[in-house]
Amino acid sequence: MLDASAAAELRAAPFSYDEVGATRGDLPKGYVPMRRELHIGQGQEFFELARTALFGWHVHRAAGPKIIPSSLQVAEDTVALVRIGVGPLALKAPVRVVYVVDEPGRAGFAYGTLPGHPEQGEESFLISMDDAERVRFDIVAFSRPGTRLARSSGSLGRAVQERVTERYIEAMVAYTRPDTHQVG
Repeated sequence: MLDASAAAELRAAPFSYDEVGATRGDLPKGYVPMRRELHIGQGQEFFELARTALFGWHVHRAAGPKIIPSSLQVAEDTVALVRIGVGPLALKAPVRVVYVVDEPGRAGFAYGTLPGHPEQGEESFLISMDDAERVRFDIVAFSRPGTRLARSSGSLGRAVQERVTERYIEAMVAYTRPDTHQVG
């Protein structure tokens, strides 16, 4: 976990984009939008398992990037440092939770980028259950390059972002499969 001083420093930092909370509705212009959705299961028990996977950072940890959060459970204003890569070459991508949804049939959160993140924008992760108890996982994001390195990476940066998103989906599916369920 992040130490208290690092967490306080990230909480004090402004978001690196103006459209905070925009993943709740129409995505802003000037960014590359991304939407992924997948039916992942059925029933209240399955919904609760997916909720646990999401709010306990399990999906993010299993997706590949190292995530160092300020709290073991997602909550508003939780901050995290996402590290992609290894050693001194790892990219550090600070984020802060923008909003949390936790109500019957809907659970999830969005985080936004902070200064130092290679991108500018926001990403949301939402589990929902309809009246027929079908459980769906939605990821919605908008982003644009936020650093010189990100701008110079061109399509490579976008490809990495898309691959990490696919890994979030794969991680959720793996975590919620009864025959392979593991906490951690």
